[in-house]
Amino acid sequence: MAALSRQEQHRQIHARQAARRRAMQALYSWQLTGDHPKNILASFREDEEHANADAEYFREILMGVTSKAAALDETLAPVVGRPLQQLDPIEHALLWVGTWELSERLEVPYRVVINEAVGMAKKYGAEQSHRFINGVLDTLARQLRSAERAAPRRTSG
Repeated sequence: MAALSRQEQHRQIHARQAARRRAMQALYSWQLTGDHPKNILASFREDEEHANADAEYFREILMGVTSKAAALDETLAPVVGRPLQQLDPIEHALLWVGTWELSERLEVPYRVVINEAVGMAKKYGAEQSHRFINGVLDTLARQLRSAERAAPRRTSG
Protein backbone atom coordinates (compact mmCIF):
# COMPACT_ATOMS: atom_id res chain seq x y z
CA MET A 1 0.00 0.00 0.00
CA ALA A 2 1.45 3.35 -1.03
CA ALA A 3 2.06 6.03 1.55
CA LEU A 4 -0.33 8.97 1.55
CA SER A 5 0.84 12.13 -0.16
CA ARG A 6 1.47 15.17 1.98
CA GLN A 7 -1.58 16.80 0.45
CA GLU A 8 -3.77 13.80 1.34
CA GLN A 9 -2.40 13.72 4.90
CA HIS A 10 -3.12 17.44 5.23
CA ARG A 11 -6.67 16.92 3.92
CA GLN A 12 -7.27 14.10 6.41
CA ILE A 13 -6.01 16.21 9.32
CA HIS A 14 -8.36 19.05 8.37
CA ALA A 15 -11.26 16.61 7.95
CA ARG A 16 -10.63 15.23 11.46
CA GLN A 17 -10.43 18.76 12.87
CA ALA A 18 -13.73 19.62 11.18
CA ALA A 19 -15.27 16.41 12.58
CA ARG A 20 -14.22 17.36 16.12
CA ARG A 21 -15.52 20.91 15.71
CA ARG A 22 -18.84 19.68 14.34
CA ALA A 23 -19.09 17.09 17.13
CA MET A 24 -18.54 19.85 19.70
CA GLN A 25 -21.32 21.86 18.04
CA ALA A 26 -23.63 18.83 17.91
CA LEU A 27 -22.98 18.03 21.58
CA TYR A 28 -23.67 21.66 22.45
CA SER A 29 -26.99 21.33 20.61
CA TRP A 30 -27.72 18.02 22.36
CA GLN A 31 -27.22 19.65 25.77
CA LEU A 32 -29.48 22.58 24.96
CA THR A 33 -32.27 20.80 23.08
CA GLY A 34 -32.23 17.29 24.51
CA ASP A 35 -33.00 16.09 20.98
CA HIS A 36 -32.19 12.48 20.11
CA PRO A 37 -28.58 12.15 18.87
CA LYS A 38 -29.78 10.47 15.65
CA ASN A 39 -31.89 13.56 14.85
CA ILE A 40 -28.92 15.82 15.50
CA LEU A 41 -26.73 13.58 13.35
CA ALA A 42 -29.24 13.78 10.48
CA SER A 43 -29.49 17.55 10.83
CA PHE A 44 -25.72 17.99 10.74
CA ARG A 45 -25.39 15.69 7.73
CA GLU A 46 -27.68 18.01 5.76
CA ASP A 47 -25.42 21.02 6.39
CA GLU A 48 -23.12 21.82 3.46
CA GLU A 49 -20.13 22.25 5.81
CA HIS A 50 -20.42 18.54 6.58
CA ALA A 51 -18.67 17.75 3.28
CA ASN A 52 -15.41 19.12 4.74
CA ALA A 53 -15.53 16.87 7.80
CA ASP A 54 -14.59 13.24 8.31
CA ALA A 55 -18.24 12.20 8.45
CA GLU A 56 -17.58 8.79 9.99
CA TYR A 57 -15.39 10.22 12.75
CA PHE A 58 -18.04 12.87 13.47
CA ARG A 59 -20.66 10.12 13.80
CA GLU A 60 -18.39 8.04 16.04
CA ILE A 61 -17.76 10.97 18.38
CA LEU A 62 -21.39 12.08 18.56
CA MET A 63 -22.84 8.63 19.06
CA GLY A 64 -19.98 7.50 21.30
CA VAL A 65 -20.21 10.51 23.60
CA THR A 66 -23.99 10.55 23.82
CA SER A 67 -24.14 6.82 24.57
CA LYS A 68 -21.43 7.10 27.24
CA ALA A 69 -22.10 10.60 28.60
CA ALA A 70 -22.78 9.36 32.15
CA ALA A 71 -19.56 7.32 32.24
CA LEU A 72 -17.59 10.20 30.73
CA ASP A 73 -19.03 12.51 33.40
CA GLU A 74 -17.97 10.02 36.09
CA THR A 75 -14.43 10.19 34.70
CA LEU A 76 -14.53 13.98 34.54
CA ALA A 77 -16.17 14.74 37.90
CA PRO A 78 -13.14 14.16 40.16
CA VAL A 79 -10.86 16.24 37.93
CA VAL A 80 -13.06 19.21 37.05
CA GLY A 81 -13.09 20.80 40.51
CA ARG A 82 -16.69 22.00 40.34
CA PRO A 83 -20.11 20.46 39.79
CA LEU A 84 -20.47 19.43 36.14
CA GLN A 85 -23.80 21.27 36.00
CA GLN A 86 -21.80 24.50 36.35
CA LEU A 87 -19.77 23.84 33.22
CA ASP A 88 -20.39 26.03 30.24
CA PRO A 89 -22.01 23.84 27.53
CA ILE A 90 -19.08 24.48 25.15
CA GLU A 91 -16.58 23.44 27.84
CA HIS A 92 -18.63 20.36 28.67
CA ALA A 93 -18.82 19.38 24.98
CA LEU A 94 -15.06 19.86 24.55
CA LEU A 95 -14.31 17.83 27.67
CA TRP A 96 -16.61 15.05 26.47
CA VAL A 97 -14.88 14.92 23.09
CA GLY A 98 -11.43 14.98 24.68
CA THR A 99 -12.28 12.38 27.32
CA TRP A 100 -13.91 10.13 24.73
CA GLU A 101 -10.87 10.35 22.45
CA LEU A 102 -8.45 9.73 25.33
CA SER A 103 -10.36 6.64 26.43
CA GLU A 104 -11.69 5.24 23.13
CA ARG A 105 -9.29 6.30 20.38
CA LEU A 106 -5.89 5.18 21.59
CA GLU A 107 -4.42 5.56 18.10
CA VAL A 108 -4.85 9.34 18.42
CA PRO A 109 -1.87 10.67 20.40
CA TYR A 110 -2.89 12.28 23.68
CA ARG A 111 -1.06 15.48 22.70
CA VAL A 112 -3.24 15.75 19.59
CA VAL A 113 -6.40 15.26 21.67
CA ILE A 114 -5.38 18.01 24.10
CA ASN A 115 -4.16 20.42 21.40
CA GLU A 116 -7.35 20.06 19.38
CA ALA A 117 -9.58 20.68 22.41
CA VAL A 118 -7.49 23.65 23.57
CA GLY A 119 -7.57 25.15 20.08
CA MET A 120 -11.36 24.91 19.94
CA ALA A 121 -11.64 26.33 23.46
CA LYS A 122 -9.58 29.35 22.39
CA LYS A 123 -11.88 29.90 19.43
CA TYR A 124 -15.30 29.02 20.85
CA GLY A 125 -15.00 29.05 24.64
CA ALA A 126 -14.94 31.73 27.28
CA GLU A 127 -11.82 33.86 27.69
CA GLN A 128 -9.77 31.50 29.87
CA SER A 129 -11.55 28.23 29.15
CA HIS A 130 -8.58 26.93 27.12
CA ARG A 131 -6.49 26.84 30.31
CA PHE A 132 -9.22 24.94 32.12
CA ILE A 133 -9.65 22.46 29.24
CA ASN A 134 -5.88 21.96 29.04
CA GLY A 135 -5.59 21.28 32.78
CA VAL A 136 -8.47 18.81 32.90
CA LEU A 137 -7.43 16.86 29.80
CA ASP A 138 -3.77 16.82 30.83
CA THR A 139 -4.76 15.32 34.18
CA LEU A 140 -6.96 12.74 32.44
CA ALA A 141 -4.16 11.90 30.01
CA ARG A 142 -1.93 11.11 33.00
CA GLN A 143 -4.60 8.70 34.23
CA LEU A 144 -5.81 7.21 30.95
CA ARG A 145 -2.61 7.27 28.90
CA SER A 146 0.15 6.77 31.48
CA ALA A 147 2.09 4.35 29.25
CA GLU A 148 1.97 6.70 26.29
CA ARG A 149 3.04 9.66 28.42
CA ALA A 150 5.97 7.65 29.82
CA ALA A 151 7.23 6.60 26.39
CA PRO A 152 10.10 8.62 24.97
CA ARG A 153 9.01 11.20 22.44
CA ARG A 154 9.83 10.40 18.87
CA THR A 155 11.58 13.13 16.98
CA SER A 156 10.97 13.67 13.32
CA GLY A 157 13.86 13.73 10.99
